[in-house]
Amino acid sequence: MRVRAVQDGELIEVKILMKHRMLSRLSWNSRGQFILPHFIQTVRGYCNDKQVLYVHFGGSVARDPYFSFRFRGGKKGDRIVISWIDTEGVTRTDETIVT
Repeated sequence: MRVRAVQDGELIEVKILMKHRMLSRLSWNSRGQFILPHFIQTVRGYCNDKQVLYVHFGGSVARDPYFSFRFRGGKKGDRIVISWIDTEGVTRTDETIVT
């Protein structure tokens, strides 16, 4: 996951590129076996341990999703932490500093 946070006036803009295959529906492999949906379900964002983002994705989000959001109340040097959990319980957490 790539995370970037930049101060733009009073707002902090956070851009996230999440690497995930995002299988949104039942499919079959070459042996004819079912492959269950596997996608990112929940994304959370924190600025200095204060939650500033909560998103619940459905199965219609594209592979390797790009996501951005803005919030007020941050400043240069603040620590931004982004974490996600997928339908199989796999988690990922990355962080960056506001520039």
